[in-house]
Amino acid sequence: MILARQVITVHNSGMALPEPQEPQAHLGPFLEPQSQRDQFDSHELAIVLSHYDLGQIEQIREYRRGSRRAPKVRIKSQQGRFLLKRRAPGRDDPYRVAFAQSLQLFLAERDYPIAALVGTRGTNNSLLQLNGRIYELFHYAAGTRYDESVAQTHEAGRVLGALHRLLATFKPPFDPPVGAYHGAAGLEVKLSQIPDAVAAVEPQADRKMLKKICVFLHKTYNEAAKRVDKFGYGSWPKVIIHGDWHPGNLLFHDSKIAAVLDFDSARLEPRMADIANAVLQFSMRMSWPDDPDHWPAGLDAERVRALMHGYHETAGDRLTDQELASLPWLIVEALIMESVVPIAATGSFGRIRASSFLRMVERESRWIVPRAEKLVRYLGG
Repeated sequence: MILARQVITVHNSGMALPEPQEPQAHLGPFLEPQSQRDQFDSHELAIVLSHYDLGQIEQIREYRRGSRRAPKVRIKSQQGRFLLKRRAPGRDDPYRVAFAQSLQLFLAERDYPIAALVGTRGTNNSLLQLNGRIYELFHYAAGTRYDESVAQTHEAGRVLGALHRLLATFKPPFDPPVGAYHGAAGLEVKLSQIPDAVAAVEPQADRKMLKKICVFLHKTYNEAAKRVDKFGYGSWPKVIIHGDWHPGNLLFHDSKIAAVLDFDSARLEPRMADIANAVLQFSMRMSWPDDPDHWPAGLDAERVRALMHGYHETAGDRLTDQELASLPWLIVEALIMESVVPIAATGSFGRIRASSFLRMVERESRWIVPRAEKLVRYLGG
């Protein structure tokens, strides 16, 4: 078994990574239904695994987490436990994968908690290209899921701060993607698609209600984006961020993070894009996981403060007054954009009814906006 120390020379022409097509939605484990998942076939697995030195294979089991278009299997062999992943279509540009892997190798060399990449036999490459597909093999990271405790929320902030501090010195060998949910183009088009998309999945949905919500979300998003721009977002330093900092991408051992997962959305942006999304993801109150109509409006103040305190312990530079002032408005942008994109495309939010989810997004936005200054004072005190 070989730990990867280099990224393979990819075979596409050109060196620049493509721009991200659109923001990715996060908000917990709701996006991917557990049916109709892509799978490996036995012939494909045999060929792929022949490129690694794992010794005798003792067990292979499907791993039904993450994107349904990116099949994964857990492997137990004489050399240990591993996770094999085939990149999903649209997320398999070789240069984009090479960028994410170079970042992971950089972090692994500095003992940052990630699932280590495993190199191929002989060439010790972290990226395996076969028949137009890209595969990655990781050491399997054991741990438990986020328990919503203040201690684990503090740890999530602390490890995010450490990530930003480390990546401030990272010189990527490939051009990183840019762009996030702030000021993203195309929102109006996405919103216009929602009533028809939702009606196709929920014939009983109230179209008038959906259109009214979409009008509100469009206005609210634009106002939030304008406020963020006034605080100076465009002039802030850009750094490599994780881009997908939510509970599903962290594994814990007691109150400590055992591994940070999924660097597929890593990109070059002001750090506030990561921080605001993290605050949203770790402070929403979802008491009835599959029914947003029962989610209480608002952010959990104790968890918000715990995450921010943890971040400042390790990040080095504290947030400026302007960065802090932008936080509530970036949260609103993230909430709206990253809900609208999947609903416009599929008519649902993973396994959740879109009509219910959109009502929650409106309710949450209406809660945050009038409390924006209060939230900033609370965190700045």
